[in-house]
Amino acid sequence: MADPTDDPPAETPIQKALRLKQAALDAKPKPPRGGRFQRERAAAASSSAKSKPWMSR
Repeated sequence: MADPTDDPPAETPIQKALRLKQAALDAKPKPPRGGRFQRERAAAASSSAKSKPWMSR
């Protein structure tokens, strides 16, 4: 990949701003995937299935 400081040819100011914004967003740390919310949803779905045997196939 090219050096991020040099501009691609014929890049408009809006394209440059969008490219810099995307680079800044990609550099930020991201929250871990599969956190507590997903575990709680999976636990709630499995626990309620036991009380409804007619829902299973």
